[in-house]
Amino acid sequence: MRTVFAVFGDPVGHSLSPAMHNAAFEALGMECTYHAFKVGRENLKDALTGAKAMGFGGVNLTVPLKQEALSIVDADPLAAAIGSVNTIDFKKGMKGYNTDGLGAKRALEEEGMDIRGSEVLIAGAGGAARAIAFQFARDGASVTIANRTPERALELAADVSPVGKVRGCGFENLRALIGKSDILVNCTVLGMHPDTERTIATSEDMHPDLTVFDIVYNPLETRLLKEAKLAGAKPVNGVMMLVYQGAEAFRIWTGVEPPVDIMKRAVLEGLQT
Repeated sequence: MRTVFAVFGDPVGHSLSPAMHNAAFEALGMECTYHAFKVGRENLKDALTGAKAMGFGGVNLTVPLKQEALSIVDADPLAAAIGSVNTIDFKKGMKGYNTDGLGAKRALEEEGMDIRGSEVLIAGAGGAARAIAFQFARDGASVTIANRTPERALELAADVSPVGKVRGCGFENLRALIGKSDILVNCTVLGMHPDTERTIATSEDMHPDLTVFDIVYNPLETRLLKEAKLAGAKPVNGVMMLVYQGAEAFRIWTGVEPPVDIMKRAVLEGLQT
């Protein structure tokens, strides 16, 4: 009998997680399968209870469920601090984790970046920005969170401040902030398909020693990353954040080292269809 894993969310039909995890299970010869289920906030508790009762191995959560899960699962300290859960393991009750920030960290480390001691500018103050800010601040980066609504950036910075060095601000001095940064992380939806010509910054705002990490992965090369190339900066797309957060979930559920290259290939093939 196959062990079932799943991603819950609404909408969820676009998720690349089933292709990614099923490719990993197949490559390792594991009797497991991964599916996507449309689940709204009002049904999350019943869905998780049912999944556990039916013997699911674990569940990922996507919008709009990551914060809703906090009142249902036993969140680990990092997920509780972030205020968001994207991975649930059923081995001992319902244990909740957040692997988004770790996925971003590993994506940058793969490109030779050292988070510790870096000046990191995060554009946006939503759920992904929150996870990345907590992870990077905890790992020793000096983090600035910039958002169109400064109040949201200031609120997030206040939440993150117990774990590291962080401040919040608006977008009015974005060019100056980029000039002082080692890493720029775009956590906004600017540049995402189908509105691909929008960008938070252009090549004129950047410098050659900058790493530009866009967590948007559709399209693979966003306008922001094209501008980074023009500036001689290092562009990093969002595919490996998706892969590494999934790989960490896989590790939590199974205790098995995931085949990252195969997971990456599955995501890239999914983006081409």
